[in-house]
Amino acid sequence: MATGHVLVVDDEADIRELLGITLLRMGLEPHCAASVSEALELLGRSSFELCLTDMRLADGDGLSIVEHITRNHPSLPVAVITAHGSAENAVAALKAGAFDYLGKPVSLDQLRALVRSALKLPRPGGERQDPDADAQHESGVPSLIGNSPLMEQARQMIDKLARSQAPVQIRGESGSGKELAARRIHMNGARRESSFVAVNCGAIPENLMESEFFGHKKGAFTGALADHDGFFQAADGGTLFLDEVGDLPLSMQVKLLRAIQEKRVRKVGSTSEEPVDVRIISATHRHLAEEVKSGAFRQDLYYRLNVIELRMPALRELREDIPRLAAAILARHAGEGRAPPRLSAQAEAALQDYHFPGNVRELENILERAVALVSGDEIAVGDLQLSDERAAEQEMDVEGLPLPERLEAIERKAILEALEHARYNQTAAAKLLGISFRALRYRIQRLGIKQELEAKS
Repeated sequence: MATGHVLVVDDEADIRELLGITLLRMGLEPHCAASVSEALELLGRSSFELCLTDMRLADGDGLSIVEHITRNHPSLPVAVITAHGSAENAVAALKAGAFDYLGKPVSLDQLRALVRSALKLPRPGGERQDPDADAQHESGVPSLIGNSPLMEQARQMIDKLARSQAPVQIRGESGSGKELAARRIHMNGARRESSFVAVNCGAIPENLMESEFFGHKKGAFTGALADHDGFFQAADGGTLFLDEVGDLPLSMQVKLLRAIQEKRVRKVGSTSEEPVDVRIISATHRHLAEEVKSGAFRQDLYYRLNVIELRMPALRELREDIPRLAAAILARHAGEGRAPPRLSAQAEAALQDYHFPGNVRELENILERAVALVSGDEIAVGDLQLSDERAAEQEMDVEGLPLPERLEAIERKAILEALEHARYNQTAAAKLLGISFRALRYRIQRLGIKQELEAKS
């Protein structure tokens, strides 16, 4: 590791000595301060690659150092050392801009991992990747295209979050690019050379969750024929992305909270724990604060996941970006060696007026279908097969019905549209509708849609 200068701030001489020796053995040069005033004096006259500061100091607290560095040295990563079990201090420091935190007693393995991560952060003025090319949507289309104010704001927030290890909660509607945002945070940060593991929390059977997350030992249960690593072990050193985290049952929420707090996991069937170093990024289309109030989501886990919130805007909020995004999608689906068809002025206007309940994912489905069906080199409004006209006709049909029948008709229409947009993939349709797979399956049965689906297959 290249030699670098590290500022160590702690009012206990033995802690300063321990940290200093560890840093020296890593090829780094420690500069020690015993107080806030000494630390600020050193920051004023020297430059550092990292700052490590205790939270409790004789003449103040480490939070004031974090805030000073965030204001005056924004490219300098700062990590705080907190008393064991002092989660509130750690969260406050992360919110203030700290890169990461360590608990006391300090684990030297965790300290070394933190230092290595901090020194891997891209330096100011270094090579920057094209914001539209450094991450790809799951289909291969770069979804963070656009120059609208909300998209610029999201990109700036992502760049800021990439320089931290703080847990991030990404909120947004289905299809708005939450996983892509998580990948960009990972790819632009210190963990970019390690694994990014994405987990759909709503798609794992409850009885397999503990094994899938934490792994299991051979013979732990029927069918456990060999040792198996879980998601945490697979993401060790990298990022664990928990999509639809609001779908986790309460029993699993308790175990997840402990793993995040202790940075250790126990495989099913094991008698010992093993350390893991992962950054947690979670996403949901739900309002978790409301889920906390209703008792469906643990408050303590919510505060650990929602240290910093990133909101991904819906496509209807980015109407000025739709032409550019559509052009990129059309180029993607045109086929190798073939010029992509262009949108007519009327088709482009129709897309900008459409409400896009499925966001970017729906836009891609619409354009992929249009590319397959269009015969010339221009896509007309009719080629888009937008659902507004059909929806208006169906709304006229339900007028005059008694309220229960009218509500059922509206619900039925919404489910059929979501199924069509998702190409009859019920898991994807449930995500578009903002309900669980089980809830969708129940409604399909209750509304008699099951027979229609069977007839189509």
